[in-house]
Amino acid sequence: MIACELCGEATAGRYLCERHTVRLARQLADLPTLYSEVGECLVPRRAGWGDIVATKSAAGPRSPLNEDVLDTVTWGRAAEVVHLWRVDVQRERWPQHGAPAPAPFAADCRWLAMELEWIADHYPAAGELAREVGELEAMARSVVGDPAPRRQRLGTCVAVSAEGVVCGAVISRLPGQTRVKCQWCQYVYETGLDWIRLQHFQDAAS
Repeated sequence: MIACELCGEATAGRYLCERHTVRLARQLADLPTLYSEVGECLVPRRAGWGDIVATKSAAGPRSPLNEDVLDTVTWGRAAEVVHLWRVDVQRERWPQHGAPAPAPFAADCRWLAMELEWIADHYPAAGELAREVGELEAMARSVVGDPAPRRQRLGTCVAVSAEGVVCGAVISRLPGQTRVKCQWCQYVYETGLDWIRLQHFQDAAS
């Protein structure tokens, strides 16, 4: 009999119990928002490449936070970890397929979330996946606070591809955020004209 790899609860052969499967789904849904906020909180320090400090701290020239830890709390690091889990899950489930192409962080999180039932039922490393995703969430919340600010939905992306197709992905931002990148087509909204155009087409659509 297989028990939940996180709590040891009997699961009738599943690697994760229902409670931890639901929690993992919630964490995967939250990670892109959390790491967007991490990006707003942390900026490069001028003294050296790769060093970061908290921009929301009023502690003076040096942050009181553990900067060795903060150096690992980045969008890129989280995206790398989640993508590697996607690669491994796909390899286990569809060994005849090649590795998935690089994808946006949010897309990898969504993909894993959509495969959670299979992961909980059939993936021997489900517990380790849940633990690592939980660690990513905990590290991000140590920077942005808990609960993290809720994203504001702005509408749908109005960027047009070279083929003339409108993106249409949902655009949202954190409170006070003035630069937003579409997670689907990567278009960046940051100028006054960008925001006017975005709002104009939302109004026209409504």
